[in-house]
Amino acid sequence: MARVGFIKLDKPEKARHCCLLAEQHFQEGERVLIVVRDREQGEQLDKYLWTWRKSSFMPHLLVNGQNAAPEEPVVITTTCDADFGADILIMAGPCPLEFIRHFSVGYDFAELYDAKLQEESRRRFVLYRDAGLEPFMCQ
Repeated sequence: MARVGFIKLDKPEKARHCCLLAEQHFQEGERVLIVVRDREQGEQLDKYLWTWRKSSFMPHLLVNGQNAAPEEPVVITTTCDADFGADILIMAGPCPLEFIRHFSVGYDFAELYDAKLQEESRRRFVLYRDAGLEPFMCQ
């Protein structure tokens, strides 16, 4: 059964937290899928993963569509069509409940710095709970 951890964001630092989570799970030998809302966000995150920490290297790939079969342990995509063999899902963009169920752990973001985004986060928390996805707060 998938669980969904919420990361509290007091300021817009989603990319940084995506990198921290991906690095943590990569170091634990787990494959990670990061779903972004659009191509632009994907390209920004792809560049950020190469430069965010000088002492860090995480093999990763930005893919287009489900036909790719990347070997990299961290995959960035704009779609929720394929899990690419990942154990961990990081939702920098929205994902349907049935897709989230493919993973042992999914991460979502509670964006507390904006009232509208905070309310949307609360609605997703309740949606996950009602769907049996066992949401929990990470920080």
